[in-house]
Amino acid sequence: MTQVIEELGYQQGGSPDVVRRSFGDVRIAIRRQPESALSWLVLALLSPYLALRVGHVQKVLFAILILDIPFQLGTHLFYRDADAISGALAGLSISATTVALFGLYASWFIRALENRSHKSSSSTRFNLPLLFYLGFVAISLLAARDVRLSSFELFLLLQMYLVFLYAANFVRSREDLLFVVFFLLLGCLMESLVMIALGSASVPSGLWGPVHIRVDTQVNGEFTRVGGTVGSPNEAGAYLSLMLSLAISVLFTPAERKYKLLAAAVLAFGSAALIFTFSRGAWISLVIAMVLFCLSLWRRNGSSLKAPVAFFAILLLSYLPFHNAIKTRLFADDNGSAESRIPLMSLAFRIIADNPILGVGSNNFSTVMDGYLTPEFRQGFLYTVHNKYLLVWAEIGFAGLLAYLAFLFGALQKGWACWRQNDRLLSTLALGLTAAIVGNIVHQGVDIFHDRAVTQSLWLVAGLLFAMHGILRAPPTSFDTLSSIT
Repeated sequence: MTQVIEELGYQQGGSPDVVRRSFGDVRIAIRRQPESALSWLVLALLSPYLALRVGHVQKVLFAILILDIPFQLGTHLFYRDADAISGALAGLSISATTVALFGLYASWFIRALENRSHKSSSSTRFNLPLLFYLGFVAISLLAARDVRLSSFELFLLLQMYLVFLYAANFVRSREDLLFVVFFLLLGCLMESLVMIALGSASVPSGLWGPVHIRVDTQVNGEFTRVGGTVGSPNEAGAYLSLMLSLAISVLFTPAERKYKLLAAAVLAFGSAALIFTFSRGAWISLVIAMVLFCLSLWRRNGSSLKAPVAFFAILLLSYLPFHNAIKTRLFADDNGSAESRIPLMSLAFRIIADNPILGVGSNNFSTVMDGYLTPEFRQGFLYTVHNKYLLVWAEIGFAGLLAYLAFLFGALQKGWACWRQNDRLLSTLALGLTAAIVGNIVHQGVDIFHDRAVTQSLWLVAGLLFAMHGILRAPPTSFDTLSSIT
């Protein structure tokens, strides 16, 4: 070995001592290889933990959660077409939101452990009405004919509560709020462009790609109804009406120019996309929200006409290119679409009369309605009742309905309290979101509102109102804000 080292040293123009030292380093490295491999293994195992401690990773996860509202990236396990055809939630929802929530709450848990010796300046904001609502949903499994279907909705609602809880507790500064607003508007703009393209190209319904991205179009006489990747046209309309209300409120805040430009783009393209849904409930919802917003601004600002002028200008510009289709949708024969809701409501009342306490089980309306059919359904439209309040009452009982209503009106109370604080940024945004929820409450009287997109958008908006109320009542601390995490 020594002779080989000396020969190599002379051949390479170096001394034997240098080569011996080099080979010595090689022998040391060889001996340390197992230790190095172990270090890489430990690093690989710790990398998720280290990543979840970084604020930018948490922001990315939150942004994914927000953008997943319109794009619905995910799948449904144990899916059955028969359940979906009758209006039930068909399948266990596993989505990008599910993954993002896992990362966000793992991060919350890690930071709680690391800071267990420090006292936070504010307690966790839970929502008791929502917790009671979830409790009644869980109890209703005892009465469910199909426990499998009930478990699907319970799993979805648990995820949606985690969305609300995270928004209410980790939006602790104005910067955090604007971060969420930016991605809400960005998602709405992207979805609006998709819907306009689909409406123009008349792309048929179906599933795109390995993940279940649903593109829903419905041909109805002279017009095509577009749901985009949100879901059905009515669900897409409900989502857009919420986001458009937020967009118009941004225009009346002192937010930076980029936010206002984004909001203006959302209003321009989102209004056109909303028309493509041909959802009369969503149209009425937006009108109610905008009228409430404009009246509230006018009452505070006196003679200012900026809000009404902007509102009617947007309506006019959106109406003109589609006035014939809009007129047809509002005043022409709708083939019994609106009238068919009345027998379904009567059907719901018959189910409620027989099951007033526990209901028939969450997500089980479609499984029991065959036993309550009357002659008018022989040729009529048979589906889950198009009224969220009657649906909740029939499936989980009157107490569950009261809990759900308490949640909605609790969100309105928080929003109105924020508006009364007269903060140029937070109060104006809160007014827009509060007005949007008022319109949404009206819309729920004529639609189902149990799919993920509409539930996630509504519960996230409610969480933001709770967060804004907390920001206005107490100054945030650097530990609790998303923007200060490093």
